[in-house]
Amino acid sequence: MQRILGDLLVFGGLVLGTSVGVTHADPGLFSVAGLKGWETQLFKNKTPTDYRLTHDNGVQVLEAECRAGASGLIWKEPVDLTRTPVLSWRWYVPEVFRAINEREKKGDDFVARVYVVRDGGWALWRTRSLVYVWASGQPAGSHWPSAYAEQAHVVALRGGVADTGRWWTETRNVREDFRRFFGSDAQQLDAVALMTDCDDSGATARARYGDLVWRAGGP
Repeated sequence: MQRILGDLLVFGGLVLGTSVGVTHADPGLFSVAGLKGWETQLFKNKTPTDYRLTHDNGVQVLEAECRAGASGLIWKEPVDLTRTPVLSWRWYVPEVFRAINEREKKGDDFVARVYVVRDGGWALWRTRSLVYVWASGQPAGSHWPSAYAEQAHVVALRGGVADTGRWWTETRNVREDFRRFFGSDAQQLDAVALMTDCDDSGATARARYGDLVWRAGGP
């Protein structure tokens, strides 16, 4: 299923005209604020992913469950990467997909992914997005252009079954990653998004996301 101009431009298009000034944003304090500030992104003719709050070891987290469908959550606030370039979050995946190739459109499903988006303004082709994923068929440390939009670059932080069944904390210097994968100095981001999807594979998937926090300093 070819999403509208690909995942990148769907999320990028949502932030057009919203960036009126750079602020310091904590986009995902699910343990404190729940889903306040997050918006749902639906895809035409697709069963939405079920995003709900739950508790894990006494901490409120976000749980996502998809059944042969897809939808995302997006936080549309600018982030000053000159002040807070590092994004940290926790995530948990009980199982990954079997026998899929995420580098192809027919296998472009991820049990868990975190987008960071730099808006290209009226020029959608200038929008850039890094997509940090928990891959199923690709090893941790691998990366590749999105199967749907060349302006998005996919980075596998976890891969396969080895890390399933427990919480992991990820820390990325997003500004450095933009330099590495796009060769550009991104001083501002315009959105953060999450998605658990299984529309291309027709499977089911479940994941949990802990707090997403921006901070200064390197990983």
